[in-house]
Amino acid sequence: MPRDASELARRLARDAEAVCRHYLSKGRRQGRYWTVGDARNTPGRSMFVRLSGLDSGPGAAGHWTDAASAEHGDLLDVIRESCGLVEFRDVAEEARRFLSLPRAEPPYEPRPPAPTGSPEAARRLWAITKPIVGTLAEAYLRARGITDLRGCEALRFHPRCWYRPDERAPTESWPAMIAAVTDLSGAVTGVHRTWLAPDGLGKAPIDTPRRAMGVLLGHAVRFGAAGDVLAAGEGIETMLSLRCAMPAMPMAAALSASHLASLQFPPGLRRLYIARDADAAGETAVAALTEAAEAAGVEALVLSPQLGDFNEDLLAFGLGAVRASVRAQLVPQDAVRFMRRRMARTG
Repeated sequence: MPRDASELARRLARDAEAVCRHYLSKGRRQGRYWTVGDARNTPGRSMFVRLSGLDSGPGAAGHWTDAASAEHGDLLDVIRESCGLVEFRDVAEEARRFLSLPRAEPPYEPRPPAPTGSPEAARRLWAITKPIVGTLAEAYLRARGITDLRGCEALRFHPRCWYRPDERAPTESWPAMIAAVTDLSGAVTGVHRTWLAPDGLGKAPIDTPRRAMGVLLGHAVRFGAAGDVLAAGEGIETMLSLRCAMPAMPMAAALSASHLASLQFPPGLRRLYIARDADAAGETAVAALTEAAEAAGVEALVLSPQLGDFNEDLLAFGLGAVRASVRAQLVPQDAVRFMRRRMARTG
C-alpha cells in the first residue's frame, strides 16, 4: 500500500482525468489538459492540468500550473485545495479513498473544527502560512516604503485566505499578509490578517481588509526580542516604518488604540517609546499607556510623526527624514545604541 506522497501522486496521475472530473468538476477538458479557475475548483480557465505525459519530472501527467498566480503542483495539491484540507495525513487519506486503497494504519481521527475566531483557529491559520520573502505581502510592504524586513518572522503570507463580509454573504478568498500575535513568552494567541489586492500593491477592494482573531488584549505583533528598551504603537506598517529607521530597537504593534493602551510590559523593561498616531484615539491610548508605564516604574516617552503616523511620514518625506525626526526624539544614548547600528550595516 502506498504510504509516501510521490507514490500516491503517481497513482493519481495514471487516471488524471478522473481525478479532475471529481475534484475540479467546474472545469473541462481541452485537448491534453483540464482547465479550471484554480485548484479550489473555481470556474475559469487560468489553471491547466496535464492529463497525460511522463511518470515523473517535467511534463509528468497530473502536474498543473495556475497562470494567474504562478502556483503549480500535482494532484495531491488539487485534493488538498479543493477539499480545504490542511494536514498531509488528511490529504493522503482522501487520495486513498479515491483510489479505493486500504486505509492507512493506525486509523486517524480528524481534529474537530476550531471555533471561529478562537486562538486555536488562529494557530491553525498561522501553521499553513509561508515566509513573506518573494510574496505579494513583501510587495505590499515595499509599496508602503518598507524595504528592510530582516527580523520580521512575525509576518507571513497566505495566497488564498478566507474572507467573509458578513454572516449572510458567501465566502471569498484573497491573498493576505498574516501577522502572529504573541504573548510575552512568544506563544501565538491570535493572528492579524491584511487582505491584499491581486498585484500586492495595496489592500484588497473589500469592506474590511484588516481583521484580527484570537486573544489580542495585552499582546502584540513583535519585531525583535524586548530587553530594557521597547517601542510600541498601533499599526504594523507604523512600527515597521520606525524599524526601517532603527532596526536594532525591539518593537511591538498592538493593532489598535484600545489594545495599545492595555499592552503588557516585558520583564526588565526600563524605557518605553510610544509611537503616537495623530488622532483622538491615538492620544487617548498614549495617555493610558503612559500612566500604566509610570505605575510599573517604566519611563514612557512619546515619538510623534509629522503627519498622521510614521508610515505616512515615510511615504511623504523618505527614510532620511524619518530617521532624523526620530533621532531628535530619542534619549541620546538610545540614539547612539539603536541608530549607529543601522549606519554600520549600510555603510
